[in-house]
Amino acid sequence: MKFNSSLKLNRRQFLLTSAITSGGIIATNVFSKSTGFAQAPAIITPEKARPSIPYGVASGDINGNRAVVWSRSDRPARMIVEYATDESFRGAQRVVGPTAIDASDYTARVYLKDLPSDQQIFYRVTFRDLSDTKISSAPVQGTFRTPAAYRQNVFFAWSGDTAGQGWGINPDFGGMKIYETMRSLKPDFFIHSGDNIYADGPIQAEVKLDNGSIWKNITTPEKSKVAETLAEFRGNYIYNLLDENVRRFNAEVPILAQWDDHEVTNNWYPGEILDDSRYTVKDVSLLAQRGNQAFLEYVPIQINADDPTRIYRSFKHGPNLEIFMLDERSYRGPNTTNRQTEQSAETAFLGNAQVRWLKNQLRKSTATWKVIASDMPIGLVVPDGPTNFENLANSDGPALGRELELADLLRFIKEKNIKNVVWLTADVHYCAAHYYDPNKAQFQDFKPFWEFVAGPLNSGTFGPNKLDNTFGPEVKFLGIPEDLKANRPPSEGFQFFGTVKIDGYTEVMRVALVNLEGKTLYSVDLPPEKD
Repeated sequence: MKFNSSLKLNRRQFLLTSAITSGGIIATNVFSKSTGFAQAPAIITPEKARPSIPYGVASGDINGNRAVVWSRSDRPARMIVEYATDESFRGAQRVVGPTAIDASDYTARVYLKDLPSDQQIFYRVTFRDLSDTKISSAPVQGTFRTPAAYRQNVFFAWSGDTAGQGWGINPDFGGMKIYETMRSLKPDFFIHSGDNIYADGPIQAEVKLDNGSIWKNITTPEKSKVAETLAEFRGNYIYNLLDENVRRFNAEVPILAQWDDHEVTNNWYPGEILDDSRYTVKDVSLLAQRGNQAFLEYVPIQINADDPTRIYRSFKHGPNLEIFMLDERSYRGPNTTNRQTEQSAETAFLGNAQVRWLKNQLRKSTATWKVIASDMPIGLVVPDGPTNFENLANSDGPALGRELELADLLRFIKEKNIKNVVWLTADVHYCAAHYYDPNKAQFQDFKPFWEFVAGPLNSGTFGPNKLDNTFGPEVKFLGIPEDLKANRPPSEGFQFFGTVKIDGYTEVMRVALVNLEGKTLYSVDLPPEKD
């Protein structure tokens, strides 16, 4: 019988592929181009000895010609990023990054700079073994687009509130499907408006729905209780990365992330002592320290060298757009009845330093549109117990308590004639469009503006919240029935995100509110105010 070397080669390739897939061996130089025959592998490495990238890659904090690339190894290893404007990686540049070690839970990031404008950037991440530089992980690829230096169309999305109220990853439902809906629209970037995780929201294996059927969650030990240890906070971020929709989204859509309360615990403020039997750690400032560390480790954020815990920051996206990411959690005073008549440390919401920063950034911005990414809506009342308030809003009437800080900011925007300011937010687990009109307000010294609310992302749906008339908000659109029963599961479809498209020629901003199926429920065109 005649020997068929081709069949023999294919069988060897098959066996090698099978071994790699099942965690067997990694082989190189198994085929000789000169002879056409398979050769003994030059390197044989057990797969378990090779670093891996279990949770994919992500990019974020796109700002002009700079970007952050993030990933996580499964062990100590050095992060390496190759990037190019060609999907085949011709002419790729290579950046040897930091080591992923236990202190950072094996997460690492590389800061890319001097990127070409208006280009699709393709990147791939590998992790190289620290003891043997010949051993590396398999590469994982991602992509993002850099902003144009000239006026061009900009298209982005925003939302918040991921995997809350017990609604986790349900494979029978298709996982966190809303992330796939957003990815399919190919936004230039995504603003996550807070509640990236629900550290105070355990995920159980099963939830009985109103119709008697069962919602089945993937569960992990870290997501089965409230987060108190650093490992448990980290485990909340890892939980979301178990979802293939989230990993695919992260690899293709750059993220600008901010936080709100559930990255630590519900309605928290610095200095709070918990009265919650689920917690053995009652000191919220200690929980917040751990929550902040996990947040900064697991989102693709550029760490501020002068203040490594700082989250508020701004981004320029070409001449048409600048985004101001707020932190309405870290610098606030306690949750009180919120009726003080003068500003003080107790009435702080953004805090003096952040307010000064925001005013200065808004004043010097040359962008046509100034988007303020706020992790809480302005005029929606969010109670914290029977008498206290979590949000700025307290009730109808003149500006009091935390509202005094916002009144000062809005007055500044009017006095400096800062044009085209739009607020984007999430937090309340439904979608809505609000127009703030000084002619209908108790406090009237401000320019009219729009606020758009979106969310949740695979969490329970609630609402609507009561509006406070202090700043004259009017509901232009509400995306849920007013009598909606609380904590509706994702399977009922009340999951929302928003999109913003700025026309590069007319500079008109079109804001849309979109549901789980990708259907636009509401949109409005906002022409820019000109000089």
